[in-house]
Amino acid sequence: MFRAGISMVVDSQPDLEVVGQADDGAEAVEVVEQTRPDVVVMDIQMPGLDGVAATRALGERFGEACPRILVLTTFDLDEAAAAAIEAGASGFLLKAADPAFLLAAIRAVASGSQVVAAGATRQLWERFRARPTRPPGPEYDELTERERQILRRAAEGLSNAEIAEAEFLATGTVKTHVSRILSKLGLRDRVQLVVYAYEHGLI
Repeated sequence: MFRAGISMVVDSQPDLEVVGQADDGAEAVEVVEQTRPDVVVMDIQMPGLDGVAATRALGERFGEACPRILVLTTFDLDEAAAAAIEAGASGFLLKAADPAFLLAAIRAVASGSQVVAAGATRQLWERFRARPTRPPGPEYDELTERERQILRRAAEGLSNAEIAEAEFLATGTVKTHVSRILSKLGLRDRVQLVVYAYEHGLI
């Protein structure tokens, strides 16, 4: 019933279309294989293969071509939500979120932005910050010094406009740099960029 409600809300929008539904994580992977959606709205708690494992499986199967994944959770921040972000999700929000916010989140994730449930952002990044770090791999050596500066700014949560102001650059130039950074590091979006920065002690 919950899934049917989400489907109705999404399908009511002229720019959005539900192309498939699944009862569990394993079926979700199959449906994505068949329909190739732009965004997957993934429940954390599912029978069999849960949302975290399904998110990880999609990332492993599709790599950079993996659709954006928006995770739904019951709690503001739990270990499963953090694990989903690490597994490649572009963000998460509460199941109790207002339908208008859900729609906005789907559109934001589709455009490459990250979405984190209100009030959970600081807790989420603090959780990653508390974990042991490791040196970045050879992919980091591919970044120019300017790209490394912008990586740190973006990982601190600055928008493209804020980075542009801080680094005395045009906003379009920052956007190009961010795209190159994501490509060189093999990341899909800014959420993964932030996780990468914390995991490797860059901020």
